[in-house]
Amino acid sequence: MAGYVNLYMSPHVTLCSPRASLFREPTKNLRRSPSIVAPRLQVMAADQTPLKIMISGAPASGKGTQCQLITQKYGLVHVSAGDLLRAEIVSGSENGRLAKEYMEKGQLVPVEIVGMMVKDRLSQTDSEQNGWLLDGYPRSSSQATALQGFGFHPDLFILLEVPEDILVERVVGRRLDPLTGKIYHLKYSPPETEEIAARLTQRFDDTEEKVKLRLKTHNQNVSDVLSMYDDITIKIKGNRPKEEVFTQIDTALSEMLQQRNTAPSSHF
Repeated sequence: MAGYVNLYMSPHVTLCSPRASLFREPTKNLRRSPSIVAPRLQVMAADQTPLKIMISGAPASGKGTQCQLITQKYGLVHVSAGDLLRAEIVSGSENGRLAKEYMEKGQLVPVEIVGMMVKDRLSQTDSEQNGWLLDGYPRSSSQATALQGFGFHPDLFILLEVPEDILVERVVGRRLDPLTGKIYHLKYSPPETEEIAARLTQRFDDTEEKVKLRLKTHNQNVSDVLSMYDDITIKIKGNRPKEEVFTQIDTALSEMLQQRNTAPSSHF
């Protein structure tokens, strides 16, 4: 049972495996757009393990926004491989220096560096007790194999798909507020004040040249990753309003929880 996902099929969601269970007609409640400030759900029953979710997509596909909405509602621990790497770079560590060299070339950071960072974070108490949402990792079959070797197996793998021209525009216009950590976009989400605008910075890997290298690397590796999670993968069109994207994800997670809560306890 654990490898099957029962989802509401929409034009913007593609289930990758024919082994998934048949879809049922949605109720009126599932058709409503979810509230962005919806209260957190109890994500597991007393005799069940917490949710383990992976979300992937090309740079600027909207993972950060969706991770915020998912963790806000479901209370999962957000683990971003990119944030872990950037923290190492800022700290000036040897791993950070090596990671930056690979990232500047648009290449994947070796599993020996990032894999152990992810393993350590997923092994912490909050991740084990509350469940986790792993953002942007694994990005290659070797990384996925390493995670499996560490004993980490997701319940659902979410892939956000966005056309490349939109991705490039999103990345090049993206800016970071170093004081608050908030991400802005010069066109789609400009800063609220001149004071904020004056202190915004651009990440070193958010140039057009580097994002195209990153997209090339992503496209070369994504199919290998998907092949390892084919029976638990959903593809979602990410070039739509964030509320619509979240509706699809929320439906998938809600259906999974409902399936868990109604399944006989002897199955676990």
